[in-house]
Amino acid sequence: MSGFDNNPFAEPANENPFNDPSVTQVTNSATEPVDQYSPFGAHSTEGLATGTTPASTSPYQPAVLQPSTEPSPQATAAVAQANLLRQQEELERKAAELDRREQELQSRGATGKENNWPPLPKMCPIKPCFYQDFSEEIPLEYQRVCKMMYYLWMFNCMTLFLNLLACLAYFTTSTEFGVDFGLSILWLILFAPCSFLCWYRPVYKAFKTDSSFSFFFFFFVFFCQVVIFVIQSVGIPKWGNSGWITAIEVISVNKAVGAIMMIVAILFTICAVLSIILLKMVHSMYRRTGASFQKAQQEFSHGVFTSKTFQTAATGAASSAAQGSFQRNN
Repeated sequence: MSGFDNNPFAEPANENPFNDPSVTQVTNSATEPVDQYSPFGAHSTEGLATGTTPASTSPYQPAVLQPSTEPSPQATAAVAQANLLRQQEELERKAAELDRREQELQSRGATGKENNWPPLPKMCPIKPCFYQDFSEEIPLEYQRVCKMMYYLWMFNCMTLFLNLLACLAYFTTSTEFGVDFGLSILWLILFAPCSFLCWYRPVYKAFKTDSSFSFFFFFFVFFCQVVIFVIQSVGIPKWGNSGWITAIEVISVNKAVGAIMMIVAILFTICAVLSIILLKMVHSMYRRTGASFQKAQQEFSHGVFTSKTFQTAATGAASSAAQGSFQRNN
């Protein structure tokens, strides 16, 4: 009850709170003060020393800059010469590449496409000479007739080859028929490439470019080809053709050889009939294209006068005439 007897309005007693027995007990204990505590004490240092590997000394020595030396004039000249040689080799390589591309463009012709006919394997040293694509170069309304002309040419080549075999069989029956065998070889070698160049390629070009000159050239040459087909189908003896006359003569002597020659005569007759039909078809298409003889003359004259060969020859002739007249005047 003494606490309740004190005057709450009296002056407080001047007492030191740190004199309390519980506080003095803690402050006087053996615990090390915080400001004197070191986490790197003796026991900590020993523990770290045991778990740390001492740093090794680097075996490399510090870099030493060498004094720079200027290259000699001989070394500079050698480097410059090497650069020039390298540049010259690069220029020669580029020039060779340009020459190769120019030759490829010349071989491709005006179409700018790589030639694809005849279809030869890549390992063959002989390369294709023509570019041919019916779907790309020939108008749709002319493709059927143009393909039929191509098939006629192939059929003619096959017939000429069979004619050679028939004449060879004919030659085996008697040596006096060696002339027919020799001429059959000549007809195969001559007519197969010439027919392609002289009447198939002109009609292909005529359908492609609508050229009146190509049409007229085709008509002239193909009419001669029709006459040749008729002569071959007739089979005049000693002319190298296994036609009807020769086949009928041989069949009485040797039936096997006569039968072979009869088959070739039938093939020659088919060639003649197909050629007449196709000639009429091409002529009807030619009439619809609006081509004329005047256009053919204009195309021929334009082609001749714009030809580099003709221009070179004309220039040479003019210069020769001028020199001759100048010498005569002197």
